[in-house]
Amino acid sequence: MNFHDPLIYPALFTLFFAYIIGAIPTGLLLSKVFKTKDLRKIGSGNIGATNALRTGNKTFAALTLLGDVAKGAIALSLIKDFMPNITPELFYGAALAAIIGHIYPFWLGFKGGKGVATTFGILLVTFPSLALFAAVIWLAIAFTFKYSSLSALTAAVLIPVLAKIFMADVISQAGFQFLGVVTLVIIFTHRENIRRLMKGKEGRIGQKS
Repeated sequence: MNFHDPLIYPALFTLFFAYIIGAIPTGLLLSKVFKTKDLRKIGSGNIGATNALRTGNKTFAALTLLGDVAKGAIALSLIKDFMPNITPELFYGAALAAIIGHIYPFWLGFKGGKGVATTFGILLVTFPSLALFAAVIWLAIAFTFKYSSLSALTAAVLIPVLAKIFMADVISQAGFQFLGVVTLVIIFTHRENIRRLMKGKEGRIGQKS
């Protein structure tokens, strides 16, 4: 990394900005508004919407989901608007930084969510058709099996495949690399869920803590 290059500082700021937006702890902030239990102390300890639903407050869970989706969408929309000439590599790097911010927020001891909702928000801005595919896949698996983790994992694995089949001529190499990395990140953040699914011990959607 060449710190004498004047372009490095705007790039670093862009990555830091995306990370900070992604690191906003939506679920934790809303838990204080709704005066629910601390999400870090119930269920999976995750601050995302699935764990929020375990409080039994569907409004709280829905707003947590919308907030986490909005983080990804807002971060990337602002970057697109204020940096119209941004390189694809930096743009997708910022997208990944927003997801990492959600998963590892520094003000919560680097213990956040699993990145699914924020990734969906990013897809809404970058590849709306893929976001639609992801939503349909998630809903279909969730409706059939009632497992949020299985829904997220299935969507994460299938989205790059669908992108290659239907959008090979419109997505850049950097875009495909981003989708591939995100799939690996989602699988990594769900590693404990995968173990529980294999043992038949995974909690179902809506199951209270």
